[in-house]
Amino acid sequence: MTEGQEPRVASRTRFRGALPDAFQTLLKIPETPEKTSENPERPPYFTRLPSIGRKLRGGEWRVRFRQAVREEQAFGHAFLFIPVFLGLGSLVWFSLAETPGFLKLALLTCVFGIAAFLLRHSASVWRIITLLAALFIAGMVLAAVETARMDTVLLDTPVTTMVRGTVTARETTDRGYWRYTVAVTQTTDPVLKRPPEMVTLLSRNRETPVGIGGGIEGRARLSPPSGAVLPGLNDFAFDSYFKGIGAVGYFYGKPQAVAAADDGVKGGIAAWRVRAGEAVARWREAIGARIRGTIGGDAGAIAAALVTAEERAISRPTIEALREAGLAHVLAISGLNMVLAAGTFLVGARTLLSLVPGLAHRFPIKKIAAAGALIMVFAYILISGGAVSAVRSWIMISIMLVAVFFDRPSISLRNVALSALIILVVTPSAATGPGFQMSFAATLALVAGYAHWRERPGRDARPARRKAGPLTAVGGFFAGLLLSSFIGGMSTMIYSAGHFHRLAAYGLVGNVLAMPVISIFVMPFALIAMLLMPFGLDRYPLLVMGQGLDWMITIADMVSSWGGEVTTGRIPDHAFMLIAAGGVLACLLRTWLAVSGLIVVAAGLLVVWSGTAARPDVVIAEDGRLVAMIEQDRAATNRSKPPDFVFSQWQRALRLQSHQKPEQRTDLAIEDTEVPEPAVTETGGGRKKRPPIDKDLARFAVRQLLAEATPDRFLCVPKQWCAARARQGWRIVTVEDARFIGIACDEADIVVIPVMLRFRTCRSGALLLSGQSLRRTGAVEIYGPSPGEPAGETGKAEMRVVFALEQLQRPWARHRTYDWRTGLFDAQAPDE
Repeated sequence: MTEGQEPRVASRTRFRGALPDAFQTLLKIPETPEKTSENPERPPYFTRLPSIGRKLRGGEWRVRFRQAVREEQAFGHAFLFIPVFLGLGSLVWFSLAETPGFLKLALLTCVFGIAAFLLRHSASVWRIITLLAALFIAGMVLAAVETARMDTVLLDTPVTTMVRGTVTARETTDRGYWRYTVAVTQTTDPVLKRPPEMVTLLSRNRETPVGIGGGIEGRARLSPPSGAVLPGLNDFAFDSYFKGIGAVGYFYGKPQAVAAADDGVKGGIAAWRVRAGEAVARWREAIGARIRGTIGGDAGAIAAALVTAEERAISRPTIEALREAGLAHVLAISGLNMVLAAGTFLVGARTLLSLVPGLAHRFPIKKIAAAGALIMVFAYILISGGAVSAVRSWIMISIMLVAVFFDRPSISLRNVALSALIILVVTPSAATGPGFQMSFAATLALVAGYAHWRERPGRDARPARRKAGPLTAVGGFFAGLLLSSFIGGMSTMIYSAGHFHRLAAYGLVGNVLAMPVISIFVMPFALIAMLLMPFGLDRYPLLVMGQGLDWMITIADMVSSWGGEVTTGRIPDHAFMLIAAGGVLACLLRTWLAVSGLIVVAAGLLVVWSGTAARPDVVIAEDGRLVAMIEQDRAATNRSKPPDFVFSQWQRALRLQSHQKPEQRTDLAIEDTEVPEPAVTETGGGRKKRPPIDKDLARFAVRQLLAEATPDRFLCVPKQWCAARARQGWRIVTVEDARFIGIACDEADIVVIPVMLRFRTCRSGALLLSGQSLRRTGAVEIYGPSPGEPAGETGKAEMRVVFALEQLQRPWARHRTYDWRTGLFDAQAPDE
């Protein structure tokens, strides 16, 4: 590539020089035929569909299929499927009920790898099958290695204790509170047998915080990371395990700054890594504080998030407005931010160097500018926190910039595959998250779409245009913006619906209106501010950036006010997999075989539209404090103000439109029975023994509640219990006071209590969901029979109970079986 040329799109590059010779031989890649008058290069598949159809009808489909496969191999697209099958292997390993033996997986990888090597010269299909099997099992091996390497200790049960440790990171919230990431060195009162190594703790104190690297101590309430709020939804314990966070919680009062504990690291690489991590964390925090202090408000919080990825300072209404307007992706440091930053630096540096007389003729200023951009994006990834989207973008941009040094194409599907391959080898757990999936789906679709546009028929035959006028340039800019927003939105739609159960109906409009502001005023001036910050000259660039973000917030508020959010609910797993797999095939394949991807996508869409997922009739949160009866799009709960973290996810996943609050019945409250004074003194365990209740009066109260209960509302006695009667005839009682549990078991069919009980079943046969059992099962869904099915022998509908956790032997769920009294793990299954 000579000076002045534009980056080329390498959508049909071969493996020559890109992979070892042994691997090229294994794939058996033929030479790509040269383009001549007798053998012209085939146009893209979508321009040849009619002729393809005639040839297939003519009975030549086998020949055409083999020819298309050879063309795909000649284009070098076999390499693009390596990260696909590695990722599939990792996904399967993480979804298994039990952990497979590592030695078995390693042996299978060797067996299939050797078989693929021995068949490298074979023309049979077994060569491809053995190679793909080796890659698939290798992905499982990588997942097992990462899981063993993390070995995060997750807290087994909520506890209040004194925590002492070292602050490794901190960030402020939108209320001015401080959230610390603490490396725990000691717990007292009580001493935890399995203390987590790393915890996140919220301090509701706005005074001077404890510095990064300093010691911190305070009494805190620790809780295990929560599981999925419904079966099939995101398991936050899984995420915490691979982030190294063993517990979450908050301080009681103000934590104290103490001397940092000696971690035993005296020198060497380990000590250097600790000091470097603390230095980067302080650097990151200082930059974020300076940006927020200069700009202020939500604009300042968003500006800091674009640079340091600290999003907690953004107010909740602004975040919701950005999501409803389809602009939430701006907050994540992803390809958009990284490309704009690197592109601004590259163009700016190259322009400045070209102004030096004679410099461009003696030195490759484009490569010099690319080297500077490479250093800049490395500094960006250091202060960005290392999110998956940021790391993916950094790897992608770095590969593109390095390609400039060797005059290689910078924009190619192979670069996308290479960045995915690096991430999957280092952190295969990233493949399970929406960040990885949405980031690569958008990038893959954009690069593939750009390649089709550049290779559209007749483009090279058109005469060269003269210099375009300003109106043409502006029109081209907005046309490209519209097209890229459409492609990016369509490619990530299935992942947004699958993970978040909602879509932004006016996301395309929001992006078209906001992206020019972000591209012209926000990211370029953010880069200028960062370059000038060491010299104290960053104020005015930051103010320009803040003004652009104020405009973006105004656009988001306007678009979100149109009410365009679409709640999709849970999508069937097989539909999600079909649409995702079809999209990957359509983007990776370059011949008419790509039509197979579109067919798979159509099949997935047909599954989605053929019927919605059935709603459960009753749902119970994993802590047992929130219970809801579901009737079409209405939920009746036992809480007037259900916790937003849980209930908002229920609303989106189950497509709930209305909430029926419980009716309070204080007239049925049961007073404590008067007993002599010694009966309420403290017991040997240090707890006060509560006086007994009048069981006859309590039985009358619960029967009265059940008699008056209807399927659309709970009847509650504050701080004692709630009762309801489901449409299927089930009598539901939720208990807050454990003294009522015996009566509830006798009178109800479903009993829910958040208290840890010593027994696991009701003698009456009622379904008992206590804090002890819910700890092992997670959230619970209860389904009744379909309409028209006969009731059971008792006149009530049969129950089908679904648990969020069907297995407890995986490392991120095993902490639920730990008994702190004995110090042992109980291997009992959730449904036993």
